Amino acid sequence: MPKTTDIVRLAFCTAGIYAAYLTQGLVQERLSTTKYEPDEAQFKGIIFLNLAQSISCFVYAALVSLIFERGPKAADSKMAKFTDYILPSLTNSIGPALGVQALKNISYPAQVLAKSCKMIPVMIVGTILHRKRYSLTEYLCAFFIAGGISIFALFKQSSAVLGKLASPNAPLGYALVFCNLFMDGYTNSFQDDLKARKPDTSAMQFMCWINFWCSVFSGIYQFGFSDIGMSAVDFLTVHPAAVKDVLLFCACGVFGQCIHGIPLGVARPCLARLSLAMCGMRGSAQDSAGLALRAD
Repeated sequence: MPKTTDIVRLAFCTAGIYAAYLTQGLVQERLSTTKYEPDEAQFKGIIFLNLAQSISCFVYAALVSLIFERGPKAADSKMAKFTDYILPSLTNSIGPALGVQALKNISYPAQVLAKSCKMIPVMIVGTILHRKRYSLTEYLCAFFIAGGISIFALFKQSSAVLGKLASPNAPLGYALVFCNLFMDGYTNSFQDDLKARKPDTSAMQFMCWINFWCSVFSGIYQFGFSDIGMSAVDFLTVHPAAVKDVLLFCACGVFGQCIHGIPLGVARPCLARLSLAMCGMRGSAQDSAGLALRAD
């Protein structure tokens, strides 16, 4: 049986994740809809927020690791190298970009409906690539969470949003969403597998190096192969009010990732199924905030 302190800690983590990502979803919605002075312009660089968040999380985690953590000194210590995070960071960078592109082809409620099944790809990837086995309780947990969010999305869905899409193409839109989900599934499954193989690696080190490589990949794309990065920087230079919203978005991301890392480091095997449920809370909370605002 789990101890009371474990249950309290898990409850705190759950509330913290919802608070962080609901707030982040609201801030993102405000950034994309507000007309900022002095020229009433709207912020178009939503994908830039992923880069800004990655940099913020990397800086925070690096400082905490340097100041408060000391790695094992033994030569045979089981700690992951920073290069071990390259592939999951690449999928973690590409996945959100595919999600943004999907919104040009399907409605936001439809994307929420599809993304509510995030835990299912996580379990599939874990089973196929890492030979993990899940209990019936864990499968039921995934089913009920996905089903609950799906019902909410369908209830709020409005046909009016279909006319606002940039280029409606349902098959392409859903294909992009499911590619996004399986990349997220690989990232989450890889983190669990790496933690099992390298038990000396702390949650803060995961946060540090995943965000480091995400910053590198996103930065190369946004500043080297497109004008997304420079356009966002130029906009923020002229509109200081938007800078405050971006900083708040990043702060919510840092807090959410810190809270999300707590179960990774402290959860006992008897709480594994509840930790599995938390992997779906992050996206569901943020999507629910945007969905509630967009509903007619």
